[in-house]
Amino acid sequence: MRTPSNETVASDIVEKVPEFDEGTVTRRSGARGDGPMRKCVITGRIAPRESLLRLALGPQGSAGSDDRPAVLPDAHAKAPGRGAWIGVTRAELEEAIAKGHLKGALARGFKGPPPVIPAELPELAEQALLRALTDRLGIEYRSGNVLAGSDRIAEAARAGKVWWLGHASDAGGDGSRRLDQAWRVGEDKEGSGMAGESLPLDRAGLSVALGRDNTVHLALIDRAAAGRVSTLLARLNHYLGQDGATADGPGNAGLESGGPAAQRASEP
Repeated sequence: MRTPSNETVASDIVEKVPEFDEGTVTRRSGARGDGPMRKCVITGRIAPRESLLRLALGPQGSAGSDDRPAVLPDAHAKAPGRGAWIGVTRAELEEAIAKGHLKGALARGFKGPPPVIPAELPELAEQALLRALTDRLGIEYRSGNVLAGSDRIAEAARAGKVWWLGHASDAGGDGSRRLDQAWRVGEDKEGSGMAGESLPLDRAGLSVALGRDNTVHLALIDRAAAGRVSTLLARLNHYLGQDGATADGPGNAGLESGGPAAQRASEP
């Protein structure tokens, strides 16, 4: 259908969104929940900045014997200087490196000699995204926003006090389902299939993140904290190719929405 020349279309509403930045912020005009947007240098896809991973240049000589700087993950987007953004899975990043697509994309934004792309960049990116999540879980636990222990979680869930629920990757199915059911009861959503998210951490890794022994399940009882954690988890799960993972298996949710627990955290 022809669009009259005096009418606006979606592409007119969106300001130019950068693939590279130096700390500048671009917002999408007229959008609900306006926020910084960035463009993936590999796919060209535009997404909220917090759902993407920033790549930055390390110090001179960070590539080892090569004098050029290396491209390194900047999961917190705080490294100085120019940065590029990616929103791909690990498999897609590996393919982009192998085919030279990432090298070509970075050449558009970084001046001077082309930076070194380490062969281990996909693994470094996964470690950085996982560390960002575990660091955040530790901060929220120390701030009193996290409940651990099945009995405490079940009680809070039935009382409607849980905003987000997560299970270690090696959690028993019966225990996870019992807490999921308690959560649905508290939210008056029985039969909805709402369930906690399966974390890319086993109980040992989760225990280290929280600084307590034998942590298998955890719940967030603060809405803002739930949003912070679910955003980081969705970013990591997308990179791992596990968008919307729940305790009963991968879901169908996309990068922005996350799984059922993430959707609960974003509800008004």
